[in-house]
Amino acid sequence: MMKVTVSRKAHFNAAHRLYREDWSYEKNNSIFGKCNNPNFHGHNYELIVSVTGEIDPETGYVIDMKILKDIIKSEIEDVFDHKNLNIEVPEFKTLNPTAENMVVVIYDKLKRKINDSLELEVTLYETPRNFVSYSGL
Repeated sequence: MMKVTVSRKAHFNAAHRLYREDWSYEKNNSIFGKCNNPNFHGHNYELIVSVTGEIDPETGYVIDMKILKDIIKSEIEDVFDHKNLNIEVPEFKTLNPTAENMVVVIYDKLKRKINDSLELEVTLYETPRNFVSYSGL
């Protein structure tokens, strides 16, 4: 059978601070720069969730896009949107909320809700020019 990739775009706004508690302010500032602002800073994140699999001969779908939309909303948008990631999202209480760490957390949250026979790739845009992708590898 042929494999096809379908994608859904989503959006959320969130604030964060990049820093390590075990480093001095000076070291954090030299590594993370403006992103180490003690008062946090925000981004308008764009998320692309891509699911690859065989087309179901009965429905013609790889995955029902309404179901994918609902999973993204409940697992990501409702959890991350208009939140301070460092304070309000449990995964980032001890994990630095870099785009790289965020994309892995998002992937893990979505993968638990998607059929194991389907492949998943998540791309997270922190800015229009800075983005990261993760596919579980």
